[in-house]
Amino acid sequence: MNTGHRRCRSAAPAGRRLAARSRTARVGVLGALSLLAACGGSDPVQVEFEVIEEVEFDPSLNIDLSQMTRLESGVYIQDLVVGTNPVVAAGEHISMDYSLWLRTGEQLVDTDPLSFQYLVQPFIAGFEIGILGMGTGGVRKLIIPPALAYGSLGNGPIPPGAIVIFEVELHSVT
Repeated sequence: MNTGHRRCRSAAPAGRRLAARSRTARVGVLGALSLLAACGGSDPVQVEFEVIEEVEFDPSLNIDLSQMTRLESGVYIQDLVVGTNPVVAAGEHISMDYSLWLRTGEQLVDTDPLSFQYLVQPFIAGFEIGILGMGTGGVRKLIIPPALAYGSLGNGPIPPGAIVIFEVELHSVT
């Protein structure tokens, strides 16, 4: 039975990890660097990374990868509502709210509107990549691979190696 996971072995030489991941998932430079950061170090613990194209998503998430755009980084995006100008760009102050799920359909976060300066106040790399160019008033779904999310460490209820799904509503860009 295919569990939808791929092993990330931190004990392997960095070059081999990078080459293997780049071939199998075709991630861009950012994804490869995040993978090295997530899998690097001296910790011999093996973490299974979910692979977006190999897992089943809970039907409640309404995910159809064929209707989404796969970015070079490996992040998938889908505009549910196309926004207008202005769009998210480096240094812009943005106001948004978002919901966060695991592929199992478990919702972990549903925020109230929050504001921050894009690429100045850090967020996970896949989220930053996924909202770039998003227009005001837009709603976008993001599917973020583990290497660009919480990697081999996880975060609270997010298990190590997990894919995360965001739905983002952008209220303003100033």
